[in-house]
Amino acid sequence: MDTLSAPVQAETLVKKSRFIACVEPCAGRPEALARVAALRAAHPQAAHVCWALLAGGQSAANDDGEPGGTAGRPMLDVLRHQGLEGVLATVVRYFGGVKLGAGGLVRAYTDAVAQALIDAPRTRLQRLETLRCTFPYPQEGLVRRMAQQAGAELLDAQHGAQVTLQLRLPADGARALASALDEACQGRIGWLPPDPAT
Repeated sequence: MDTLSAPVQAETLVKKSRFIACVEPCAGRPEALARVAALRAAHPQAAHVCWALLAGGQSAANDDGEPGGTAGRPMLDVLRHQGLEGVLATVVRYFGGVKLGAGGLVRAYTDAVAQALIDAPRTRLQRLETLRCTFPYPQEGLVRRMAQQAGAELLDAQHGAQVTLQLRLPADGARALASALDEACQGRIGWLPPDPAT
């Protein structure tokens, strides 16, 4: 799954109507609504500012006065078919005086978003996993070295009766690190559920 690393804008003209599309990284609905409000303010003469957000449980689509299902939902479908996540697509439409019909609107909005996505820089989304382990003090140097070599981020370190570390790293490397630590520490490492407060 990919996301975008920067916003990209593209403009298309369909039967005298201007469609200004923008695709950009977006974490959730509050950020998306703020961006749409900014576009409305920047384009007060626009007939419509339609949008689609693909961001997990916060995904949404809005036709902004266009006939139901002719703008927001088709835009969202384009994002889904491109395998994107955490992306907002917006299209500002300036009406050119010629009605496009439902099919024409769907094509115009999907084409506008697809054009913007052609040059959009993508980055791979990585699912992160948190590991929390406890071990005797003499093992600390070894565990920290191995965690660093695996590219793990140290979230928390506690020194009580034993050392407890909480680490975060890409999920595909987490299992490999846990297995390597089990072997290197010869059974003296204990695994705990992650501390949500960290």
